[in-house]
Amino acid sequence: MKINIYYGGRGLMGDPTLYVINKVQEVLEELHVSVERFNLYELKNGITTLPQTLKDADGIVLATTVEWHGIGGFMQQFLDSCWLYGDKERIAKIYMCPIVMATTYGEREGKLHLSNAWEILGGLPCSGICGYIADTSELEMNSEYNRLIEKSAENLYRTINQKAASLPASNQAVKKMVSNTQNIDLTPQESEQLSQYASDDGYVQRQKEDIQELTSLFKDMMSVNENDDEYSEVFQKAFKPQPGFKAVYKCHIDNKKKPLVIKVNSADLEFVYSDEENADVEMHISATILGDIMSGRMSFQRAFMAGDMKMKGDFMTLRTMDQLFVFESRI
Repeated sequence: MKINIYYGGRGLMGDPTLYVINKVQEVLEELHVSVERFNLYELKNGITTLPQTLKDADGIVLATTVEWHGIGGFMQQFLDSCWLYGDKERIAKIYMCPIVMATTYGEREGKLHLSNAWEILGGLPCSGICGYIADTSELEMNSEYNRLIEKSAENLYRTINQKAASLPASNQAVKKMVSNTQNIDLTPQESEQLSQYASDDGYVQRQKEDIQELTSLFKDMMSVNENDDEYSEVFQKAFKPQPGFKAVYKCHIDNKKKPLVIKVNSADLEFVYSDEENADVEMHISATILGDIMSGRMSFQRAFMAGDMKMKGDFMTLRTMDQLFVFESRI
């Protein structure tokens, strides 16, 4: 079982939410649950990519602190990113436990806000924890409070383990009405750049020039016959054999009719265009992003985490690809 904890507070000393999630994590780990924590204040520049981390989670904890009003900007930004970029089919199978501690008024409203947001996203809500704690020592010294926290963590474990069902909520009807928003084919980073720079004529002109330059560069690279493809030469030069490693990668490139299949067997390397191979990792990538990777400006793992590349298969095998093919930067 895998549970992710997303903490939306500011990480301040004495934050009661930190004490609660530490206690919850301790209980879950005693139950042999794999727990991974994401502190949003440390990852604020990459929050838009965090919905990718939901893919291997059975359940999550959304934890935040009400310091003056509401759940705070970091947590709201994460929820916005889940709505814009999250895999709704995957979210529909994930249980969420809200934890909201307040040093002022509003903990119940904050907990309800998280539950409603997760239901609108299509996820499965669990009973959570909320409370007003002016001083963290109140939690540390009170054994009854600690038992309540431990019991909530155990209930979360049981709910996920038993795949407990829940009655339909009106939020699902709301989701059907508001989820018809127009989809845009942009990554989180591209969306942010668009909002910041779209009105900057100089920036837009530079982008057009860069696109034209890249188009010209890769048109020559991609125009050769597929059976005598340029990719094999570039990959061959960058190949760093890993003794004993064996894998098959299938790469769907937007300007190729058939996927490029790369077979690695220790020091042996083979390239073929075919859609009949059973691959350990299957990728969908544009020629432009693949060009960035071959130029050393991007890695396969970074492209996936940024949403520039889709993949299915073993993630560890994908990570190994960056060790197998070390491209020299042309910058």
